[in-house]
Amino acid sequence: MPLETLPFDSAQHLKTQEDIALYLQAVLEENDPALFCHALGQVARAKGMTQLARETGLAREALYRALSAEGNPELATIMKVMKALGVHLSVEPAQAGA
Repeated sequence: MPLETLPFDSAQHLKTQEDIALYLQAVLEENDPALFCHALGQVARAKGMTQLARETGLAREALYRALSAEGNPELATIMKVMKALGVHLSVEPAQAGA
């Protein structure tokens, strides 16, 4: 009998602000903008896309599109979403050879 599996949904595991911050930090370290947008979308789903739409002033459907792996949101959108999620980006010097 073949083993049945379910797709992994990271949104189900993002319970605390620390979970969210660590998840987004790990994704940022991959240096993949599409992956980061997707991860931000997962966090948004975990927090509630409708509430996020209200807090950012952006349409829920536009958020789903922008925060998908295929999305390409403007930096202003990313910043609004991150503020509403209670996280922020920070900048630090790159390590030599990185």
